[in-house]
Amino acid sequence: MKRRNHLVKNEIHLFLENYFRAAECTFLQETEGALCVKLTPEIDKELMNRPFYWHYAEKTGMKAEPLSLTLITDQAKAPPNIEGESVHFGTPRLQQIFESAKKHTSFIRLYEQRESGSQQPLQPWLLVNIKVSYEANHKKDIFHSLGLNLINGAIQEEFMNVLNRKLLVSKIPDFSFTITPLIKPKSGVKRLQRFLTSRLEKETHDWAVKAKKEWEEDLVLLDYFYEDEEKPEAYFIEKAALEKQYSPKIHVDIINGGVIYLHS
Repeated sequence: MKRRNHLVKNEIHLFLENYFRAAECTFLQETEGALCVKLTPEIDKELMNRPFYWHYAEKTGMKAEPLSLTLITDQAKAPPNIEGESVHFGTPRLQQIFESAKKHTSFIRLYEQRESGSQQPLQPWLLVNIKVSYEANHKKDIFHSLGLNLINGAIQEEFMNVLNRKLLVSKIPDFSFTITPLIKPKSGVKRLQRFLTSRLEKETHDWAVKAKKEWEEDLVLLDYFYEDEEKPEAYFIEKAALEKQYSPKIHVDIINGGVIYLHS
């Protein structure tokens, strides 16, 4: 469990790095457990909830100044005394950035850069970042970063961690050429969805069993309150509310993705 928690924090950090880089924000400070960025006007408008400020600046011609944002992804690794927002699954700020990523950086194309004096082939990989939400009377989100080699079909989990160890650029480097994918990205997404679905089906889902048990207990209590009378409309409303509250659900949401060309 500790290893999984570490991976989640690291994956969130890498996701935020890629989001702000793709949005062309300026990094003011970056450590393992925190990052501070100077926002662009577009991202400031998206994240910082200052509509009056931007409206006033645009109407008067005033030079607008985007804000800086400091996010802490791992308090244990962040610099001491750093001031910023702690982000993890479930925090409004991270959810806000997920929604922004869908609009602004939903698809990226990057190339691995290496120093070389000869022609180097780059293999296409499909990157898909996915949020899986386990919902009942409680909610838990898990982040999955999957990579699919579009030549041979190999699947790489925790793909963002792999990419973090490479130098990626937005234009194809000199002395490099790309290999044409044998698997189309659309087909690749379906492969990764099947892979993840298979993983989810193999999980134990103790959380769902627990939710159903608590649901049954609350139904017994509800029936007890109405046992000596004909069931009024309020009974059925409360019963439906319990079903909505406790019924286990799994939502799979693609956050963003792209094609990343890597050295073999």
